[in-house]
Amino acid sequence: MSDATTMPTAERTARPLHIAMIGTRGVPAAYGGFETAIEEIGRRLVERGHSVTVYCRSKDGEKPAEHLGMALVHLPALHVKVAETLSHTGLSAIHAVTHAAPDAAFVFNAANAPFVPVLRARGIPTAVHVDGLEWKRDKWGGAGKRYYRAAESAAVRWSDALIADAQGIADYYDDEFGVPTELISYGATIIDEPTSTRIGELGLTPNAFHLVVARFEPENHVREIVEGYSASDARLPLVVVGSAPYSAEYTAAIERIAASDDRIRMLGGVWDQDLLDELYANALTYVHGHSVGGTNPSLLRAIGAGTAVLAWDVDFNREVTLEDGRYFGSASALAPLLESSESDLAATLSRGDRLRVRAATTYDWDLVTTGYEHLAARLAAGYSIRPIARSARRSASSSRSGASVASPVS
Repeated sequence: MSDATTMPTAERTARPLHIAMIGTRGVPAAYGGFETAIEEIGRRLVERGHSVTVYCRSKDGEKPAEHLGMALVHLPALHVKVAETLSHTGLSAIHAVTHAAPDAAFVFNAANAPFVPVLRARGIPTAVHVDGLEWKRDKWGGAGKRYYRAAESAAVRWSDALIADAQGIADYYDDEFGVPTELISYGATIIDEPTSTRIGELGLTPNAFHLVVARFEPENHVREIVEGYSASDARLPLVVVGSAPYSAEYTAAIERIAASDDRIRMLGGVWDQDLLDELYANALTYVHGHSVGGTNPSLLRAIGAGTAVLAWDVDFNREVTLEDGRYFGSASALAPLLESSESDLAATLSRGDRLRVRAATTYDWDLVTTGYEHLAARLAAGYSIRPIARSARRSASSSRSGASVASPVS
C-alpha cells in the first residue's frame, strides 16, 4: 500500500500528463467531497504543468468550458436515484474514448467500476477511488446493496489501481480481496482568522452554537443527533444544515423532532461556501454522525476551521480526530458531550485549536495532489495491479456473511 503523505511536494513527474477526472458532479465544487477534491487537486495539477479534463453533470444555466485551468466537459445524466451517477459516468467514458485519450483516468466511486473496461479498451490506464462502504447505506434496498458489493469486486478486478482515502478502507480491501491500495486522503482548508458577518445575519454569534452538516440519511445519524440534543440541557442552539433528495420519510422524522424544540435551527441545504466556512469556523462544536464513508470532507472542513468535534464512534472518524475528538454511539451518549462542551468552554476551544494544527500538518492538499500526480505518472508508465487482482475474489468468510452485514452511492 502506498501512502501519499510520505511524498515530498517538491518532486515532479518527468513529463506533463493529460489526466481525466470522471464520475462526479464536476466543478466548480458546490456539492460534496469528491467535487471539492477534484477542484483542489485539479487546479494544483494544472499549476504543475499537467492538463486536466473534468467531466461534469449538465445542469441549467451557464456551462463554462474551463475552471481554474481545468477543461470541463458537460454531459447529461438521468435524474433518478438508481441511475444518475451511472448514466453520467457511462457517457463520460464514451466521450473519453472517442476523443483525445488521456494519459490516465481517475474514476471516482466504486459504483462506476463497470465502465473501467470501456476506458481500458482504448488503452487508458485507470484508477478507481473506491470511496466508502456504500453497500452499507440504508437508502438502498437488497438489489442496491448487491450491486455495490459486486461493483467493489469489479473495481478490484478491472482497475489498474485503487485509491482509498482512509486507512480503514485500505484495510478493508486488503482483508476482503488481498489487493494493494493507494492511501491518499483528502486535504483540509485551514481557517485561522474566521469572519462572522454572515452568521450574524442569521442571528448567530461565534462559539455560541453547535453545528451539524450532513445529508439526511440514516447512516449519517442526523436523527440521533437531534434526538440527543433535544434530550440534553444544552443552552446553545443546534444549527442543522442539510437535506435529502431521496429520503422524505427520514427527513420528516428529523423535522418533527426539530419542531418540538425551539433551540434547533433547521437551515436546509446551504450552498454558499462563504457562509458554510463561517458556520464551521464559528461553531462551538461540530457534531459528526457519518459512519460508513472513509475520511469525510465535512469532518476535515471542521477541523481545518479549528472547531471541536463530537463524532460518531467509528474507526474512520477516530483516525481523523484521534485523542482530541469526543465520541458517541447513540442519542443518549451525545447529550452529556454537548453539555460538557458548554460547561468547560476553554477546554472545548483548546481541542479545536489542536485539531486545526493536525489538519494543517496531516491533511495538506499539496501532499494529496502529489499522491495523485505520482500515481498518474506510474499508471502512464505501465503500472497496474491487474496481474495480481484480476483473479481476486472476496474472502470466504465475507462471502458467507455479506448478506447480513449492515446495509449501501451518493
